[in-house]
Amino acid sequence: METPDDPTPISHRVAEGLARVAMAMRSDEWTRAEATGLKPTQLAILDFLGGRSLPARVKEIAAHLGVSQPTATDSVSALERKGLVRKSDAPGDRRAAAVGITDEGRGALAAAGSMADATTTAVGALPAQEQQELLMSLVKVIRHLQEADAIPVQRMCATCRYFSPHQHPDAAKPHHCHFVNAAFGQNEFRIDCRDHEIADPATRAATWDVFQRDR
Repeated sequence: METPDDPTPISHRVAEGLARVAMAMRSDEWTRAEATGLKPTQLAILDFLGGRSLPARVKEIAAHLGVSQPTATDSVSALERKGLVRKSDAPGDRRAAAVGITDEGRGALAAAGSMADATTTAVGALPAQEQQELLMSLVKVIRHLQEADAIPVQRMCATCRYFSPHQHPDAAKPHHCHFVNAAFGQNEFRIDCRDHEIADPATRAATWDVFQRDR
């Protein structure tokens, strides 16, 4: 039994807190999905495809969502029947299918995205500095999960080949994105960027060292 004199580790309590937030997020996902006649996995697939400039293979979709390939296949088939995604031959492998979002799919995604959700509202209630600190803490947690192979490499700035940390003397915008050739700050750090191109492992490690050392 936990007592003030013998509390559970703080890491455990933080994980408990994240689990409670995840509960609210799942509820938000069901609400958004049902409002557009979809299931949460189907809406998550549209989210993923809507943030990409190119179609994705089912294997990529399953890995990103953390679901089995058969589950992703079933959801993609349901979306295809609704006209929200379209299949085509994967580049370089005509035996594999690539899945892209249609205009109708983007419309459904926009309708779902226009709905306010409790989690975003709760985070938005925090002071700006606390939001930025929370974002950076989440980036660290995500990186640890990536390094432990618990999740796939995410499309965030810290893993992108276009990211150069602490390239500018301006404390408000110290980082540089070579894709858009612009400086940016911690509050603009991306967790899921559509223009992301993964850096090789050695570059990712070196970039993270610089990012951490100069913070």
